[in-house]
Amino acid sequence: MSTGTIDAQILAKMFLSGAKNLELKKEWINELNVFPVPDGDTGTNMTMTIMSAAREVSSLSSVTTDTLAKAIASGSLRGARGNSGVILSQLLRGFTKAIQGKKEMDPIVLANAFEKAVETAYKAVMKPKEGTILTVAKSMAEKARELVILDETESTDMKDFLRQVIEEGQATLEKTPEMLPVLKEAGVVDSGGQGLMTVMEGAYNAYMGKVLDMDIEPARPSADRSAAVPQTAEADIKFGYCTEFIIMLEKKFSDADETEFKGFLNSIGDSIVCVADEDLVKIHVHTNDPGLALQRALTYGSLSRIKIDNMREEHQEKLFKEAEKLAAQQAAEEAPKEKKPFGFISVSVGDGIADIFRELGVDYLIEGGQTMNPSTEDMLNAIEQVHAETIFILPNNKNIILAANQARDLVEDKEIIVIPTKTIPQGITAVINFVPEKSAADNEASMTESIAEVKTAQVTYAVRDTHIDNKEIHEHDIMAVGDSGILAVGQDVHSVSLEAVREMVDEDSELISIYYGEDYSEEDAEKLAEELEELYGDCDIEVNAGGQPIYYCLISVE
Repeated sequence: MSTGTIDAQILAKMFLSGAKNLELKKEWINELNVFPVPDGDTGTNMTMTIMSAAREVSSLSSVTTDTLAKAIASGSLRGARGNSGVILSQLLRGFTKAIQGKKEMDPIVLANAFEKAVETAYKAVMKPKEGTILTVAKSMAEKARELVILDETESTDMKDFLRQVIEEGQATLEKTPEMLPVLKEAGVVDSGGQGLMTVMEGAYNAYMGKVLDMDIEPARPSADRSAAVPQTAEADIKFGYCTEFIIMLEKKFSDADETEFKGFLNSIGDSIVCVADEDLVKIHVHTNDPGLALQRALTYGSLSRIKIDNMREEHQEKLFKEAEKLAAQQAAEEAPKEKKPFGFISVSVGDGIADIFRELGVDYLIEGGQTMNPSTEDMLNAIEQVHAETIFILPNNKNIILAANQARDLVEDKEIIVIPTKTIPQGITAVINFVPEKSAADNEASMTESIAEVKTAQVTYAVRDTHIDNKEIHEHDIMAVGDSGILAVGQDVHSVSLEAVREMVDEDSELISIYYGEDYSEEDAEKLAEELEELYGDCDIEVNAGGQPIYYCLISVE
């Protein structure tokens, strides 16, 4: 195929093929992680981000550049996970801004879209680093601009244009080890850049007619919310039809509209869930007359993915007690609550860590961390649940900070402050340093200052052989990953932990905290603490049950 333009239908196929190609190769991309830890997740994060958008695209009843752009931008924005996923979502967001209103896209339009994508992504990253996905994207944008400038007097062949842009991106990807020494030492290219090129490869293959299996599950209303809707036994069902649908908005859906529509649904049913964003509204309601709900919804836009179930036929008596519990829980959550001045959301992993955050007054915990980075939508859902004027978010992982910032920028009715905590111990220290009597700005300053004093070692095992930070690492070795590199490598958790602490402790250190995980016993943690007490008598030593997976222990020094 060789033409001068592509339309929305072709672009949709290219996007879905790119998403599918990334999904198929995500584990390979995960293995490109610089540190050989058992939770390399770039491929997973990028896949979950783009598949969120792919589900929206595959559910479109009418594909135009406008509907396609909205589906890609909205789906990827809310589904973004991890730094690589957030950057990918911003690349897609910028790209789609430039194609809106275009019935067909020639190389000039695509060159503009590539440039807008890069501009948007760079703005989203506070300190852009070259040798990453950003550099790979920028090189393709520059090549696209070069090509259309060279050929501005004649029609540019689309096939050659796409091929040369992708070849430029691949060439830049292969140079990333020369741009980032840590990549060269580990013997890998940048994993985020590889993920982006995997998407581009799939898209180009689709353009050339080599389409992958495009079986993508359609988007659904938020699973988190709908899963919380109570189910009851047949005998006690007041409203018999579980009704779900999505309104594709054709006009502005204001806060007043949302309140009015919820009031109407409440008059004809219960168990109401109404989740609105800029382009669509997701609805769940139990009612005896689904037609009334659908009829009123049509006044706001067209309807999609309508699902009506007769609960009296489906429910089983054994679910009754569980349903009562869930219904009471939902009623408590939905009851009007007076907003308090401050609230906290923290990312947490492990039962022990969760208990510590709760004891410190954190309002809402998001289960996540290194093994599963929460999405932007997970953050937005959490923000909805915290009734406070100002909400502090503790990402507790450097790979979650961008998603938290993205959620912050989408919220208008609350003040959201992201404290850039990169580890669980930093998050704990930040909460401890919060003072209710201080202003939000003063607390932000003092909490941010306090986390700079926290050094953290995360002790785990290596999943492959590599050489990094001047250390030879073999598969199954025990290693301690510090704030900026590998602190220690050895054969057992105890000796590696001691060496890691030795690297972190200095004359100003006062406290050493150990959070032992699910694969490290309390007895072993206490033995480690005893030896640390002998070595560092001037420091207080604390031992806490963390319960975290993968990491035998988290150790902080402050």
